[in-house]
Order: sequence, then C-alpha cells, then structure tokens
Amino acid sequence: DGVSSKSFRRSSLHKFSPIDGKEFFDLEEDIHIPDSDDVFHVYMAGSEGPVVFCLHGGGYSGLSFALSAAQIKEKARVVAMDMRGHGKTFTENDLDLSIETMCNDVIAVLTAMYGSSPPAIILVGHSMGGSVAVHVAAKKAIPSLAGLVVVDVVEGTAMASLMHMQKILSSRIQHFQSIEKAIEWSVKGGSLRNIDSARVSVPTTLKYDDARKCYVYRARLEETEQYWRGWYEGLSEKFLSSPVPKLLLLAGTDRLDRALTIGQMQGKFQMVVVRHTGHAIQEDVPDEFSTLIANFISRNRIGPNGVEVSVIPYYVAPTLISNHNNSLVAALIRLVIHVFPCRYRCFVGRALSRKSSLPLLWWLMSSLLTMPFPFVLVIDIG
Repeated sequence: DGVSSKSFRRSSLHKFSPIDGKEFFDLEEDIHIPDSDDVFHVYMAGSEGPVVFCLHGGGYSGLSFALSAAQIKEKARVVAMDMRGHGKTFTENDLDLSIETMCNDVIAVLTAMYGSSPPAIILVGHSMGGSVAVHVAAKKAIPSLAGLVVVDVVEGTAMASLMHMQKILSSRIQHFQSIEKAIEWSVKGGSLRNIDSARVSVPTTLKYDDARKCYVYRARLEETEQYWRGWYEGLSEKFLSSPVPKLLLLAGTDRLDRALTIGQMQGKFQMVVVRHTGHAIQEDVPDEFSTLIANFISRNRIGPNGVEVSVIPYYVAPTLISNHNNSLVAALIRLVIHVFPCRYRCFVGRALSRKSSLPLLWWLMSSLLTMPFPFVLVIDIG
C-alpha cells in the first residue's frame, strides 16, 4: 500500500513536472531600456517573415504563447515579452500596470529591438495584453504595424466583471509547496485546460518566497486595482478605429458588446469563436490558435516588411461613381462600399454603362463576402 501510494505520487509529479520553454523558443533575451533600470525579458522563435509580437494576460507570462510559437515560427517570427511585473521582467515599479505605462513598455521594447525601421509587426494580445495591443495600435507609434489580433477580451464583458475581480483573485490558492502542485492546481482548477502548456507557462508565473518557504504568484494583481478600469474603457472604439487588418478570437459567442456587434456586421474585423476552450485560447488549443494566426497572415498578405502588393487575380471593372443621385444601383453600390469600407481600395478606370451596372453590383456583393484579401474598386454609372 505504502509503496503503491508513493509510486502514484511520483507518477503524478512527473505528469505535472515543468517543461523548459527553450524547447519551444529559439532564444531568450533581456531587453534593457535606455535611461532606466527596466529590463524586459523576451522569448523569440523563427527567423523569417513578419513579427508576431505577443502580449500575455494579467498573471500569465510570455511562455503562455510557447506551444503556439513552436508552430507559428514556421510561417513568421514570434516575439513574446514578459509584461511589467510578470515573469522574468523587472522594472523600477512592477506595480504600475497603468495602460499608458504598459503601452510605453511595448513601444520601448520594439524600439530597442528594431530601432527606427522595424519589420512588419502583428500585435497579438490576450486579455489584459489584448487591451495593451489595442491601445498601442491606437497610438500609431509603430510605423510598420500590419495587423492586430485580440484574444478573448471585450470591453463590455470586461467592464462588467471588474467588480468581481478581487473576489476571484482572493479565492485562488495563494501559495504552493512545489511548482508541480501549482501546475496541477491550474489544470484541475480549470484556469488552463492543456497540461503540456501549463507545464511550460505556469513556472514563470511563480516566485519562491524564502520567508514562507513556498511558491507564490509573481504578479501582485490584487494591488493594481486602480488601473483595471483604464485597461478596458473605450476599448471597442479603439479596436474598430484601427486601420490595420483585425482579428478577434473569442471563447464564447455571448461576449460581443454593442459596438463590436455593429462593427462585425459591417465587416470591420474578422471574428472567430473557438469552441471547447477556456479563456487562454493560445494555451488550451495551440494548434488551432497557430493555424488561425497563420491564416490571418496569409489572408491579409502580410510579408516581412509590410503588406505585400501583388497582382489581383480578378478583373475589377473600375470607374468612379458619378452624381446619378436618382439611380437605385448607384445608391446600392454606395451603401455596399459604406458597409464594407475595409475590404477594398480604389483606383480610376473606364466608365460602365447603366446596363452593365446591375451585373457588376451582383458581382461586387458576392465577391465582398468571399474574396480572401482586400481588392480594388471604383464604380461609375454612366
């Protein structure tokens, strides 16, 4: 009995034993920010393509993207940073998680890594990191920003949940005898659903407390409440107004607020609901997550230096809409262009007769919904 229970404990510990992040990333670096004592830890994978720059959620770390990075790096470069107060990053004030400070951190790290001529950047942010990604995009401080991916955070739902956050944080187990116990709790408690990802990501969310002889959480989120509202206020409008291609990944259909619902109906961003996953989509289903990121890059033709301009494999009958205010067709085409402004660009070509306008309108409306990339169109009803 005693022997069998010991062997069970050993096998259980092995099941939840830590896995080194080096198995998934090619390189780790400490980025020193000039004129400060701030040092940001980043994980890097891949050598070609645009940079998928990953920002984790509150209480997580850059290794939250480890299993996904191992696959994304086949198509693009991946950089995942430990945010202020998290992981192996150390700053002069680890408790300053204001949205302004975290945005400045991201911009400072990108500048330190790439100088004034960064490659094409796709910002990917989960939860708190999603709000940071949106705010960074809104600042227009990254000239090569080519895409924005937000993972399971919506302003309406986030704002409504703030009143419960302290209770949720205090209900967690606060200390662990071992890292294995913490990994086991994260999986059995439901915060993470992928054991392998938990074995990689959980260790860097902890630190050893010498006084109490146990592991505690590295991020002291409960002490940062004053900043929470600033993470999410105005998030939907900022997201919708970003001019780059956008992807919103959700773990449930009930999470869209009114502004995003309207924006989604207007085709202002791509949305995917990922089934059978928890809040940490990138950890729970890394295969599906990495495929969605790769498809986003391909669909929007994002190359290593920006958006790739290529010959469109369709003949688009291009002209300019003239002032035929009484034309129903002209009005309908104007409506389509207003509703789907992000799906095409304009150029000027030959005029079309009124007779050829109706087939064009039919083609336009069907193509808008099926073409996998932006296309070019200006119409004149002569």
